[in-house]
Amino acid sequence: MGRSSTFLVVAALTCAGSTVQAALTSSLGPVVDVGYAAFAGNSTSPTGIANGPVTFFGSIPYAQPPLGNLRFRAPQPLNEHATASSVSDSRNWGPPCIQRPAVVGIGSEDCLTLNVWKPTNATEGSKLPVAVYIHGGGFYYGTPQGFPMYDWVAQHPGGIISVSITYRMGILGFLGGPEVEKDGDLNAGLLDQRAGLEWIQRHIAAFGGDPDKITISGESAGGASVMMQVVAYGGSKPVPFKRAIAQSIGYGPTMSPSQVETNFNNAAIYAGCSPSDGTTMDCLRKASIGAIVSAANRNPNGAFAPIVDGVNGIMPDLPSRLITARKFSPVDFLGGHCTGDGNTFAGGNPTQFITEDDIRTRVFSRWPGVTNDTITQALSLYPAPGTPNSPFATEYERATAIAGDIVFTCMDIYFADKSLQKNVQNVFAYAWNAPDPVLYNANPYLGAMHTSDLYFLFDGATFGNAGNTFTPFNDTEEALSTEAIAYWTSFAGSGDPSAARKATSPLWAPFADGTTRSHLVLARGGAVNTDSAMQNITDAQIQRCQFWMSDAVTSQTGV
Repeated sequence: MGRSSTFLVVAALTCAGSTVQAALTSSLGPVVDVGYAAFAGNSTSPTGIANGPVTFFGSIPYAQPPLGNLRFRAPQPLNEHATASSVSDSRNWGPPCIQRPAVVGIGSEDCLTLNVWKPTNATEGSKLPVAVYIHGGGFYYGTPQGFPMYDWVAQHPGGIISVSITYRMGILGFLGGPEVEKDGDLNAGLLDQRAGLEWIQRHIAAFGGDPDKITISGESAGGASVMMQVVAYGGSKPVPFKRAIAQSIGYGPTMSPSQVETNFNNAAIYAGCSPSDGTTMDCLRKASIGAIVSAANRNPNGAFAPIVDGVNGIMPDLPSRLITARKFSPVDFLGGHCTGDGNTFAGGNPTQFITEDDIRTRVFSRWPGVTNDTITQALSLYPAPGTPNSPFATEYERATAIAGDIVFTCMDIYFADKSLQKNVQNVFAYAWNAPDPVLYNANPYLGAMHTSDLYFLFDGATFGNAGNTFTPFNDTEEALSTEAIAYWTSFAGSGDPSAARKATSPLWAPFADGTTRSHLVLARGGAVNTDSAMQNITDAQIQRCQFWMSDAVTSQTGV
């Protein structure tokens, strides 16, 4: 699937002896002209709840195709100095990027596109806030097609623009090592995201958006991407956004330089290139897409992901260390996690956690750099079932708390606290306690497992390796979905999730009130009122997060 086709629709007017180009139009749908290019959108999308119809524009290129000599390089800018003389058919999605498992013919290397949803009646000058979504998928799979944002646009009472970005993943987005550093660019996938955000900042006004009111959001690897964009360049460069929403921040362990080089060498060999004769990058750029697919599939999941790329790189250190050093951009922040994130990543089901040794073996298999001494220290912070003051009824509950806290639970709490220390005014936290019912019915022990929030934020989406599926809401699911979208878009609009909340929803209080830390726990209830409520974060939880986010521990976990 390639880029959108174009067709000529130029009208000219003669005025005082000169030719003036009239506004471009198309029979396909509404046209937005950004100067160098124009796009025809699709207005057959669902009727809005608050703002009438929504128009969708898909497959909008934000950088040159990363092909040939541009493979494994930072995204290169388009020629934005020309004047549009034709309109691109932008009524459909662009192709997903190649991912893992990879199949030739599914996905494309030419995938650097974004998608825009806007109220149909929004025009340049509307200056609506903008919400940008960065999809997750472990940095090796996923596509914006699984995250439709019609409801976000339709529901917000004052109007909002939504955007989603496609970015290179896996081997094409995150191949690392000295050879890439010498003849290419590290963390190309993160650079893609940044290029997409900069395109949005330059051109979103033409769609009715306000370039000074951009909020980025994402879940799991998308949440990690949000954090990496916030700490990018150690906070030394201006960011093309004002606010950030990080959901279930998920990444790590970040690979060491020796692991990165091993994965590079393996990729080169699998692609049919020598890793040591000085021509490796040239060979990899000339390799067929079939050879690249083979190399991607023969390396394990996670072999190619964001890495620390040096003092001048987009990720000059581990995000946790940059946060600790307050080397990040001060932006309004809303962050949280699913209460069952740890259930998803504990490494087993309840029957497989009988003793403390099961926790050592199963939970920490995901974190091989963590020493036995650190594991012992960690276990002391999570009292064993049956001991005084233990909140855990079983070893499984203890295991899932640890698995969740290592990054998913603690990164958002820790960053919220550090944001306050950097005088950020709008800081909010949450815990999502409503399971994805499809996943829950299959495995009830997982509770409000990882990705549960996506079900409610994106039309009943259940996130899967083969793509998302969508399930119609019942009344209580609908109530929580509209409540959550109202909070999310309200934050994007004003920095306050309560400003445009539903009349039946509780006030979402700031993260800090003096020495007390609190978050909103979102939960299903009735068809009108949910069971969402504010809850204090315990001192024990704060202590555990301080442990996991300490330099001594993050140097082992790589977060």
